[in-house]
Amino acid sequence: MFRSLFASLEEAQPEARPSVEVKPAVLLVLQADAYNWPELLKGCRLADGRPIRVYQTGWPDIHVQADTYSSARICVNILSLAKSATPPEGYVPGKLLTIQPDFVLIRNEVKTPTFDGKNKLNGLLFAGVPAMNSLESVLLSCERAAVQGQLHKLQRRLGSEAFPVVPQHFCSSSRCLMYGYTFPAVVKVGSAHAGAGKMKISDHHQMSDFRSVLEMMPDEHCMVEPFIESQGDLRIQKIGKRHRAFRRVGISGDWKTNTGTAIMEEIVVEARWQVWADSVSEMFGGLDICTVDAIIEEGTGKEYMLEVNGTSSGFHPDKAKEDNQHVADLLLQKMNDALCA
Repeated sequence: MFRSLFASLEEAQPEARPSVEVKPAVLLVLQADAYNWPELLKGCRLADGRPIRVYQTGWPDIHVQADTYSSARICVNILSLAKSATPPEGYVPGKLLTIQPDFVLIRNEVKTPTFDGKNKLNGLLFAGVPAMNSLESVLLSCERAAVQGQLHKLQRRLGSEAFPVVPQHFCSSSRCLMYGYTFPAVVKVGSAHAGAGKMKISDHHQMSDFRSVLEMMPDEHCMVEPFIESQGDLRIQKIGKRHRAFRRVGISGDWKTNTGTAIMEEIVVEARWQVWADSVSEMFGGLDICTVDAIIEEGTGKEYMLEVNGTSSGFHPDKAKEDNQHVADLLLQKMNDALCA
């Protein structure tokens, strides 16, 4: 009797169904110059169990199309993958890839002196793809005047003692370049980074000569600030809630210490520098990754903030492995918030 009962129960057991493959979340990483994000995120899954498929490339190597009437919503064509990145399984070099990203990590500048990828950024904005840093903050960070305006706004709120920013003059064209502060001065044309578009001006005669050069660039704005003799630079870095501080001293004699040879060392994060970074990270609705660059004046030791870098902030080579892991941890948190809520 018992044997027949158990036999009937065994016969009633449903057949085992084959496991359904979970569709992965697609992450587009825009960083063509270094690092291997597919390897950094290997084996990672979202909170809902989805694996993450990573495609790493650069701004010049993508095209973006999006619409509001199809299920695709957005398609990103990848012309080539980053040379530093592990390609996805089955990838054929030279063959066009088309993906539908669920999330974007941006680690390269959108706009450089030789390339402007804002049209591609605008496509991602149109489609409403979540990103780190946010796409809105990346777009606004493309414009130096917008970033510096936020710095001066913070200075007005916090005070010049707690939040010292170098005095600046903005002009929309050469016709209104009427700088009336101290010389020598530094002119910065447009929104280029890493020392590009910058020139030291000794006096008003040189400024007059420079104005004639600026006339040849009618579409560019210009900013002017007093030249500060430097005894060293500071870089305050923030990734999520993690802070670092570095001091850089030039040894090549170049007044642009970020373009000449320099010694850079990590130092203890002072409380005032943490305030700078925390305040700056609130700009444009929030910056998940940001750095503050400041200068220490020779003789007085006074510190002045010069500029802010956002999502494309470079890391110290000796700390890059650790910092990229911090970025990866923060990225997973942001992806879970955006895709698993």
